Amino acid sequence: MSGESLLLDRRAVVAELLRERGSMLVVSGLGGTSWDVASCGDDAGNFYLWGAMGSAVPLGLGLALAQPERRVLVVTGDGEMLMGVGALATVAAQRPHNLAIAIIDNERYGETGGQLSHTTLGADLAAMARGAGLRRATRLSDLDGVHGWRADAFSALEPAFAVIKVTHGNAAMVLPPRDGVFLQQRFRAAVIGAGRT
Repeated sequence: MSGESLLLDRRAVVAELLRERGSMLVVSGLGGTSWDVASCGDDAGNFYLWGAMGSAVPLGLGLALAQPERRVLVVTGDGEMLMGVGALATVAAQRPHNLAIAIIDNERYGETGGQLSHTTLGADLAAMARGAGLRRATRLSDLDGVHGWRADAFSALEPAFAVIKVTHGNAAMVLPPRDGVFLQQRFRAAVIGAGRT
């Protein structure tokens, strides 16, 4: 066990991350984090991953590189980040100034039954991120820390990464749209404008 006190409510954390978001683009990982993002209000600038586990960070990286004038926030879980941890080396190599990655770490694989994830057994995602070359990688366990990280992350000139420790389990489902074609077209219009190719 991590021995860490998990006190933060995941919905309060995500609400703080998305507060006054403006034109920020948001990529959410499958399951709980997509429900968390949707609970703050469905937005055309949200791209919810209904599958493709491990793809949230690579997708966020691509967006940040393609849209350097827009802030991009990836909100995903510890299980998905563990699956796609290799992507952090590419984020570090590319160093997009406009990318922030928030890992909502409840120490569980929420989509497959709530089994303990490796973060319970000593895996330190912030240390992995630093080892990959992300200098702005940290762990947070209080809402003031989340507030400070958010402000810093979106004024930094390099990628920011935070593991945010939250209570176990998922909050009630708040399902965003599930039609993949609709989501893709809506998000594309939000990114590059309607009618543009």
